[in-house]
Amino acid sequence: MNASIIFMLLLALMLTGMPISISLGLTVLSFLFMFTQVPIESVALKLFTGIEKFEIMAIPFFILAGNFLTHGGVAKRMIRFASAMVGHLYGGLGLSGVLACALFAAISGSSPATVVAIGSILLPAMVKAGFPKKFGAGIITTSGALGILIPPSIVMVMYSVATNTSVGALFMAGIVPGIALALVLGGVTYYRARKFDYPRLPKASWVERLKTFRESVWGLLLIIIVMGGIYTGLFTPTEAAAMSAVYAFFIAVFVYKDLSFKDVPRVLLNSANMSAMLLYIITNAMLFSFILTNENIPQALANWMLGNGLGVITFLLACNILLLLAGNFMEPSSIVLIFAPILFPVAMKLGIDPVHFGIIMVVNMEVGMCHPPVGLNLYVASGITKMGITELTIAVWPWLLSMLGFLMLVTYWPTLSLWLPRTLGML
Repeated sequence: MNASIIFMLLLALMLTGMPISISLGLTVLSFLFMFTQVPIESVALKLFTGIEKFEIMAIPFFILAGNFLTHGGVAKRMIRFASAMVGHLYGGLGLSGVLACALFAAISGSSPATVVAIGSILLPAMVKAGFPKKFGAGIITTSGALGILIPPSIVMVMYSVATNTSVGALFMAGIVPGIALALVLGGVTYYRARKFDYPRLPKASWVERLKTFRESVWGLLLIIIVMGGIYTGLFTPTEAAAMSAVYAFFIAVFVYKDLSFKDVPRVLLNSANMSAMLLYIITNAMLFSFILTNENIPQALANWMLGNGLGVITFLLACNILLLLAGNFMEPSSIVLIFAPILFPVAMKLGIDPVHFGIIMVVNMEVGMCHPPVGLNLYVASGITKMGITELTIAVWPWLLSMLGFLMLVTYWPTLSLWLPRTLGML
């Protein structure tokens, strides 16, 4: 009964158009005042303890690093490097887009940032080269979603905060699925380009490839700094985030000189705005998690599933359906922070690895970012391409279907996610 009251309150507030963060907070406060004897002091205490985790500090630092690189010319250099490597194949610029998105994802940690940085440069170039606008839009919208799967990922940090799972293990677990998904999206791009005989770029010489690599190497080094530092134990994921922010500032201002000192306050302000929004969502989500735990809702759900003989396969299928449905109405951060506290205890009782479950949730978020009505990547790409959401949805369909197939693979083949962190001794 209490569970239905909580979720009806949340749904009613969300239907009014209220932001997710405020809806969560008001749901908790309304339920506490009307249906429980929990002292209000505990709410304030929970708000503070909810954001008292060291891992949370990684979020504003990764956002800041991503903003420095997005406002700088790192994306342009990565596109040139990607084009030199794969531009001569069928759908050359399209494949360059997939590779550039994968590379930029590995330094930004954000899907919308990847779509903006790569799409704003590559899409006009693709249209100019003779590619249909729909083809380019479909590639960039879906490939941009790699931003939350290939580490460092802000969504992974949020999952870690919500479930107390190792951020480092999650980052390492995202590498192989991230590369695999990039190959799947590249395969779809190649197949369609070959089928419709889309143009190819002249094959670049090894001298040209070396030149473009040398130009982009400062940006690519960030991947090694973050991943290498975490693996070798030089610093924690949070310290890696701080390092990446300092490094991104250094290369944007002093090495590439794409940003001047007068641009820095604007980047800092944008990062602060985004960080504040996410931290506010986190605090209210922690309150929501507290009330769910207090009412024993996750435990009751776990006992019900186990009592009815529902196994791992059924549970994971139900999770995928639920998360895909949630992706119709909410953005990734909110989905993770609302659903992780509910589903995670059930997953643990069924013996599902917490890192594997995290990767499943992240891939679900990726799919959600590419389909209407709330697919964030769709809206970002729509702004760049000036295409309507309906037209864009049709354009992404071939790649979206391949992502759904990949979701099933990740869900039921845990080795794909867990092989690397196990090999590195992190699990």
